[in-house]
Amino acid sequence: MGFYAQHIVPHLTDWAMRQKSLQPFRTCLVGAATGRVLEIGVGSGLNLALYGADVRTVLAIEPSPEILRLARRNARRARVPVELLEGTAECLPLDHASVDTVLTTWTLCTISDAHRALCEARRVLRPAGRLLFVEHGRAPEPNVAQWQDRLDPLWSRFAGGCHLNRRIDALIAGAGFRIDQLETTRIPGPRTHTFFYKGQASP
Repeated sequence: MGFYAQHIVPHLTDWAMRQKSLQPFRTCLVGAATGRVLEIGVGSGLNLALYGADVRTVLAIEPSPEILRLARRNARRARVPVELLEGTAECLPLDHASVDTVLTTWTLCTISDAHRALCEARRVLRPAGRLLFVEHGRAPEPNVAQWQDRLDPLWSRFAGGCHLNRRIDALIAGAGFRIDQLETTRIPGPRTHTFFYKGQASP
């Protein structure tokens, strides 16, 4: 791993994720989590302070040791017990049907094999569990989607593997989930980067 990927990308990612326009999405989504929670791609731990009394414990997985170090401070400040795990979403170190909630916030864009990661999420969820997600992805406007396709190879190379053009709802459904709620919206900013999918799904 080069110096840029190891040292610069984690801090740029953390800066981007701290933008105030994202906070309402975090608050709403994390507030809906219950029981034993798996957070995929915890990043620097910006969600950890938002978990409430309905959460028993949070298992927070992250593949980057550099970013995981940033998460430790936020984990200590959390109101619920947090266990930080170094690992990949494609191979979760958890038992079958062992968590109540799986949460992803702007994570599926960066996972190399998003389909496999979602299949793993479904595996570890209890039958009555829920996947809670907010992600950016493919825009519905054909001209914007075309620009996403054009920009994606270069963008993903220099943005820590982030992909602009993933159809999030199709990925989730394709992994065997039933989408129970789905909202799409756009926030201010470049139209290639700001189309959001937010919702919940059942295994």
